[in-house]
Amino acid sequence: MPTDDDITRHHDADPDDAIWLTGGPTPGPVAIVGHDPAWHTHFTTLAARIRTVLGPRALSVEHVGSTAVPGLAAKPVIDIDLTVADPSDEAAYRGALEAAGFILVVRDPGWHEHRCFRLEAPATNLHVFGPDCPETVRHRMFRDWLRGHPGDRALYRAAKEAAAAVTNDEGGTVMDYNARKEGVIRAIYARAFASAGLAGSD
Repeated sequence: MPTDDDITRHHDADPDDAIWLTGGPTPGPVAIVGHDPAWHTHFTTLAARIRTVLGPRALSVEHVGSTAVPGLAAKPVIDIDLTVADPSDEAAYRGALEAAGFILVVRDPGWHEHRCFRLEAPATNLHVFGPDCPETVRHRMFRDWLRGHPGDRALYRAAKEAAAAVTNDEGGTVMDYNARKEGVIRAIYARAFASAGLAGSD
């Protein structure tokens, strides 16, 4: 299990370390739409597909990100965290996932050995991490905090819409959009950490 310090530290991925297999960061425009209850249904179907093809190799399959928060506007892309024993051992899971329609698009060996697969329909980002990765804990904490705190949910929605507007005006990418809402994300994390009795890192 990751330590409290690991969980509260902001481990930023270095974009220069990313190894893109197909293209690069998703180009704009960034579309933010109202919450769609179908997102939960899509996740349920996809999680079953992942568990079917991986069996016990799928240690955990979690719906994370904004589409996992009822009432929150989001990019219409399902984010899923998949935990496997060793994400660097792609031979253990890549073939099965690609046979199920998920295509490996990027490796981030310097960021918890993260791998990201994409699915065209429904649009999905499947993030692969290991069992001791703090990011999966952080993602669940952030999701659960937003589910239970409508004030922060509204704050985050406003930040997302503002970040998307500027990014689209400047012709930026999703990575630019993510950077523009980082301050609000970290403020929300700080409240979630404090509520859980953890001291957030700067």
